[in-house]
Amino acid sequence: MRFTRLSVGVLGLAAISACKTDLTALNEDPNSPKLAPAGPLFTSATRSAIATFQNSANTLSMTELFAQQIAQIQYIDEDRGHIRPANIDGMFNALYGGPLQDLQKLILVADSTKQPNASAPAKVLESWIFQNMTDLWGDIPYTAALKGGPGGDFQPKYDTQKDVYYGLLKTLTDAAVALKIQPTLNDPSLGNADPLYNGDNAQWIKFDNALRARLAMRMSKADPAKANAELTAAFAGGMFTSNSDNAKVLWPGDGIYDNPWASNFAGRDDHRMAKTFIDTLKALSDPRLPIFAQPTNDDPTVYAGMQNGLDNTYTARFFNTTSRPGAIFYPGATVYGNFGSSAGKALPSYILTFAEVSFIQAEAAERSLGGLTPAAAAGFYNAGVTASITQWGGSAADAAAYLASPGVAYVPGASGLKQIGLQKWIALFTQGTEAWSEWRRTGNPASIVAGPRMYSDAQGVARRLLYPPAEQSNNGASLTAAIADQGPDAISTRVWWDK
Repeated sequence: MRFTRLSVGVLGLAAISACKTDLTALNEDPNSPKLAPAGPLFTSATRSAIATFQNSANTLSMTELFAQQIAQIQYIDEDRGHIRPANIDGMFNALYGGPLQDLQKLILVADSTKQPNASAPAKVLESWIFQNMTDLWGDIPYTAALKGGPGGDFQPKYDTQKDVYYGLLKTLTDAAVALKIQPTLNDPSLGNADPLYNGDNAQWIKFDNALRARLAMRMSKADPAKANAELTAAFAGGMFTSNSDNAKVLWPGDGIYDNPWASNFAGRDDHRMAKTFIDTLKALSDPRLPIFAQPTNDDPTVYAGMQNGLDNTYTARFFNTTSRPGAIFYPGATVYGNFGSSAGKALPSYILTFAEVSFIQAEAAERSLGGLTPAAAAGFYNAGVTASITQWGGSAADAAAYLASPGVAYVPGASGLKQIGLQKWIALFTQGTEAWSEWRRTGNPASIVAGPRMYSDAQGVARRLLYPPAEQSNNGASLTAAIADQGPDAISTRVWWDK
């Protein structure tokens, strides 16, 4: 899928309703349309959203550090507990002013012209963005957001995370119904303007239900009854059944639209694999180790991780004795040397995978949720591990041998729940927000602890992001009310579902 390919049918979405006998339309300048076409809006929103969540500012400087899959070896403030306000401001404002704004414009036009084949995928994608945002910050502007413009609301109230989750689940429920409507000439699919599924509504229904299941499992400790009902409905609606269903963005790798990690690594060498992550993979003899990591510069037979939360006194000594991320994440030649191939530019960015879905089902089965029983847990767990290994280029034989090994072979009960949590954390590598969120929710792996050289006021491993400083100036009253509801604006304050 390439971002430059747009279907003719989609380009006409916004203009369909303009075909009237009113000749005043002839006075409108076709080179200055009042409404942007739906296709480019959707394509742009998809690209910018995934780039924002998986770029260096979020994953490599925040969430992958908190999940202790990546560590900083240079410019180590975030790894020691100080998050740069500019990064938070930039991400918060970029999401509301970029992809969310684009999707909202698309939805308003498509709903008004009765074109669910455009609006329903946009609502699912918008729900995914809001899910990430509320999992990062907790309470956020939701129901009152995206209503700027003349006479609009430029100081939207914050909704509680519970209300955001309930709202997203309702949106996903309705969108799944709308996605069953077959495209027509007057209601075409998004087609080639859809970087995820090429306008295939059947795939969007699977993604919709998978996202619904992710939300339901995440809130399962905070609201067990609602979570159980939503899991039951999501499972019944149909979810991913193989890696071919994975929600992912395929990057052209043309030097303009590249995988965000490859873009970062092209000019920077600030990161190494985290000790917590590498030690876990080595202890399990995990076949993904040589995929996720490179051997050290000093010894090509050794994989070694760096401790999170060190200061510059210690990090410099590990520059050549710890592992960089895998060669598949690099664009080939970089300013620091050649650590991969140019294929890294086109490496997909994952949004939601069959592996994650399988682990959700495994946990639901082990906990007798969603209509599943413990007897099914092992099967779903095995499917999740296999899906993750093959997703990253390993073989089914690798997966089978791994699943038969001590520490990986499934053990029912409480031990099984820990195994599910650990394997899910491994499978979510590169999806920093998800890996961090799952650690917050499950406590797996228990080896994630604050580093030895954290700043004295760092408050341990982060449980949420601080609110953007710009909100204090631009939306102070609403922000104050949110803090009063949720708790202090501190990284140690837990969000609603974090029990």
